[in-house]
Amino acid sequence: MSTPSIPSTLITGIGSLVTNDPAHGTGPLGLLTDAAVVIDGSAVAWVGPAAEAPAADERFDAAGRALLPGYVDSHAHLVFAGDRTAEFNARMSGQSYSAGGIRTTVAATRAAADAELDANLARLVRESLRQGTTTIECKSGYGLTVADEARALRIASSYTPETTYLGAHVVAPEYADDPAGYVDLVTGPMLDACVPYARWVDVFCEKGAFDGDQARAILTAGIERGLTPRVHANQLTHGPGVQLAVELGAASADHCTHLTDEDVAALAGSATVATLLPGAEFSTRAVYPDARRLLDAGAVVALSTDCNPGSSFTSSMAFCIAVAVREMGMTPDEAVWAATAGGAHALRRSDVGAVTVGSRADLQLLEAPSHVHLAYRPGVPLTAAVWRAGVREV
Repeated sequence: MSTPSIPSTLITGIGSLVTNDPAHGTGPLGLLTDAAVVIDGSAVAWVGPAAEAPAADERFDAAGRALLPGYVDSHAHLVFAGDRTAEFNARMSGQSYSAGGIRTTVAATRAAADAELDANLARLVRESLRQGTTTIECKSGYGLTVADEARALRIASSYTPETTYLGAHVVAPEYADDPAGYVDLVTGPMLDACVPYARWVDVFCEKGAFDGDQARAILTAGIERGLTPRVHANQLTHGPGVQLAVELGAASADHCTHLTDEDVAALAGSATVATLLPGAEFSTRAVYPDARRLLDAGAVVALSTDCNPGSSFTSSMAFCIAVAVREMGMTPDEAVWAATAGGAHALRRSDVGAVTVGSRADLQLLEAPSHVHLAYRPGVPLTAAVWRAGVREV
């Protein structure tokens, strides 16, 4: 029996269309007004003025609302169990944030059954999709044993191809007195077990986690096994993470909160994306990264949620856009680009993050006439409809 084809769809009456292709319209967002898009199968088949749109099997009237690419959330930690409300409450009452809180989630995650981890991950992916996120990256890092890291990635790989091996999140508690032994585990048996389920390798290069030499060894081992590096870099203090990311050709250096002029120059002169995670600073009452400094230097900037149970328990890319505009020196246009095309760059994807002919039909319609409303109306759920790979999901 043949599989029924997906009807083509004409989305017309788009008041403002973000294509992220300057060849299509004005500015870096390639903005088009009174626009239309045709979806055929899983891809965008046509983009242009509504008056010139070709016919399609079905028609959807955007009624003057804004259409933009689905968000590309390139940094998230979604395979976990447990709750860290008490830690958040303590932090809001004056306790400082440190990397050590991760171990609380490690204990809960190790104790959880596969079904519990899968259900929690599925819930968070659905929650993200309802808010316009159509591509999401997912890390391991809350198991810290060979079996637990491998199962985290196996579970995650059922939901996204963008899976990241983060055995080097922190040193496992049973190796507290033998960090070198843990690095050997992460670069040996644990890596062997995780490679089949991972595309990326990551390391938390930070005081309280892994120093520069340890991070280099872990990332190099991953590279030798065919994984592409990304780095948790310069979140809590100045450190070697950004320079190491650039040196090793990492797809992204994530956090980038504490940067020297040399770090900024290194990012601007490389293909490594500076992925900024304002939810972490919001939830830890820390200083925000200076996006303006990076953008003015010519670095490619992405925005992501860093969704995790400890330091940034938000799945809202719209929230991150609003914070980036209010606190990090970004314009609304820059923030929307960073949350869509920027995330695609951070994942080295050319098929998502834009609305152009041939791109995957990942789209979100806003209950607003312009993408600027994402920053203009913070906290308001503006996502009215979502298409992922051509299928209406919301």
